[in-house]
Amino acid sequence: MEDVMITVENLRKEFKILRRRPGFLGTLRSLLSPEYEVRTAVDGISFTIRRGELVGYIGPNGAGKSTTIKILTGIMVPTSGRVVVDGLVPYERRVENARRIGVVFGQRTQLWWDLPTIDSFELLRHIYRIPAGVYKQNLELFTDLLGLGEFLNTPVRQLSLGQRMRADLAAALLHNPRLVYLDEPTIGLDVVAKERIRRFIKEINRERGVTIILTTHDMQDIEKLCERMILIDHGRVVYDGPVEEVKRRFGQHRILVVDLEGAPEEVSVEGAEVIRRENGRVWLRFNRDEISAAQLIHRVGQRYNIVDLTLEEPEIEGIIARIYEEGV
Repeated sequence: MEDVMITVENLRKEFKILRRRPGFLGTLRSLLSPEYEVRTAVDGISFTIRRGELVGYIGPNGAGKSTTIKILTGIMVPTSGRVVVDGLVPYERRVENARRIGVVFGQRTQLWWDLPTIDSFELLRHIYRIPAGVYKQNLELFTDLLGLGEFLNTPVRQLSLGQRMRADLAAALLHNPRLVYLDEPTIGLDVVAKERIRRFIKEINRERGVTIILTTHDMQDIEKLCERMILIDHGRVVYDGPVEEVKRRFGQHRILVVDLEGAPEEVSVEGAEVIRRENGRVWLRFNRDEISAAQLIHRVGQRYNIVDLTLEEPEIEGIIARIYEEGV
């Protein structure tokens, strides 16, 4: 199918791990007659991703996210299953696949540590054989969108984490990849830097149609960037669908925060549970399938004098935790 960027069918990856025996004799026996145990990192995963999608691929540590990405990028060969990325089997045609993709790892950099940032970009231009016109156009665009001008001539080792992440994003996109893998692109960044990175990711996805797979532990990244998420646990897909659907199915509870005049000693409202109190401020949790926010506010107003109020939507991080605990 022309509109499909990635096809994964019954993907499985097993690792043979040497079983260690205790003590010196145990070590000797392990050397002479090694025994192995098989651990399954990815256990029959299947999904498709269309061209131009921005998909969150998430799960707890050890769920199989990194193993999947390594197979998709061609670094690792699966034990069984079928994987096609942009018409190629990535681990069979590694070089061609590498020229079509971009990769950003939050904890690593593809830039040269001792060189000015612009020199790293120039080296990448030659490595990817980027035409001069394309390189110039992309560099100008990314410099504008990401504010690279302030540190283009600064050695990479002297960049702040936020500056390095912006430079890494630009580096990954200089050659106009069709598909980009982003692993923790906002990790360790302050709020302002995170928002700048998120705006850039959205812009590239929307304006250029770049397919993006985002792995992150920051649920706000998923909530603000992705319409779809694939959630895996113990090497299996436990949810694949709209982010909003997860919030709807597992985020029925909302919280009404009210400031009450006079700080009453007892607060009780039918249809809600008091989960926290600080003087006159009260947090009321309610199920929106059973009572609307407007109805609850009316009931509170009938019993108490409301000074101020806010409504808190469920955080997706808490919703994901519930999915892990309760299953889909």
